[in-house]
Amino acid sequence: MPEPSKRLELADVGEWKRVSPKYVLVEIVGTIVNAVVVCGGASLLWLLLDATWAMWVGIVVLVLSIINLIFEPRRVRSIGYLLRADDLLFRRGILFQRFVAVPYGRMQLIDITRGPVARWLGLADLKFVTAAATAGVSIPGLAEADAESLRDRLVELAESRRAGL
Repeated sequence: MPEPSKRLELADVGEWKRVSPKYVLVEIVGTIVNAVVVCGGASLLWLLLDATWAMWVGIVVLVLSIINLIFEPRRVRSIGYLLRADDLLFRRGILFQRFVAVPYGRMQLIDITRGPVARWLGLADLKFVTAAATAGVSIPGLAEADAESLRDRLVELAESRRAGL
């Protein structure tokens, strides 16, 4: 009788690196700006056009935004990455967890982006484009120096892995 395959426990593969704790502020500002814009538009519709449904939309968006703000610190703490021998492992999510392994040899483009709030806090997002464009990964909330050194390291690893193909 064949032995059942052993499942890889992701907690045992190494030390996960987390994003900067300052990234919580980036997410909070984004949630607040989104809520203000949607609730402001709903309020205008309600007041100017007497559209009662718009008031309810505004209330629902406000409640969901408050719930999102409560869970934001935990969501940011769930984001992490791990450099392994042949790939980069990325994780995120609380309820719906996502784990993605990106082989170094499949990385085609590594991009650093900075939004206004993230730039003010000295943070950057590292985005990967792979051979399978639908499997793009973004590691948000890295310190700018960390993002640049990680980008350089990943470019080096990707070039060495592609050279062996």
